[in-house]
Amino acid sequence: MRDNRSEQEFVLEVSGHRAVAAYQLEGERIVFTHTVVPPEIEGRGVGSRLIRGALDAASDRGLKVVPQCPFVRAYIDKHPETRDLLA
Repeated sequence: MRDNRSEQEFVLEVSGHRAVAAYQLEGERIVFTHTVVPPEIEGRGVGSRLIRGALDAASDRGLKVVPQCPFVRAYIDKHPETRDLLA
């Protein structure tokens, strides 16, 4: 997983396909706007790995999370240990 800061997206490449978690930085907050996992790699936990890495990166940078994206919101709801990141 890598943070493509110039495009404001976290990227995870699997089997030649790119999963993306797009974000916008707003001061000390990171707003996750949408997540895309190509159909070719769906159902393999790629989205969850991507969001876990993105949340870890946000935490490492001291950012608070705003989960506008339903996938990110669902991930946080299922993983209570990440709720302290919420803005």
